[in-house]
Amino acid sequence: MKGAFAADFPNRPPARFNYTGAPPTAGLGASLGTRLSKVAYNASVELVLQDTSLLSVESHPFHLHGYNFFVVGRGVGNFDPAKDTARYNLVDPPERNTAAVPAGGWTAIRFRADNPGVWFLHCHLEVHTSWGLKMAFLVEDGNGPDQSVLPPPKDLPKC
Repeated sequence: MKGAFAADFPNRPPARFNYTGAPPTAGLGASLGTRLSKVAYNASVELVLQDTSLLSVESHPFHLHGYNFFVVGRGVGNFDPAKDTARYNLVDPPERNTAAVPAGGWTAIRFRADNPGVWFLHCHLEVHTSWGLKMAFLVEDGNGPDQSVLPPPKDLPKC
């Protein structure tokens, strides 16, 4: 639906700070809107889910609809791509659809975007979704058979 969302969810945090230290007093610039992350069909997706101390330091159970993913890493403190990716478990990572982000820490997940459609990622603590701990992926259709979202049935009632 044109104008209902923008496919410009940022791939990196728009404002970097010490996520697990004292929260910044200004400059985070929260905004309203519905923003999706557009992903090509069959792309490999890696997400690092980072806890922050903005409201309180706590564990967050993150759930992804439409996919199972692999938990390739987890740690405490701020994620450091220069050192933490070297400790990823790429041999036998656990497969999940919900993973805990530890209090004051981070969790890295990976999945292959082979299920076209719009898929919600959110903290399972319901009040946290109202705080913004949610987003959605728009996985594009592929080129082959069974790689596209089917059209709705002709008898589907209109809203």
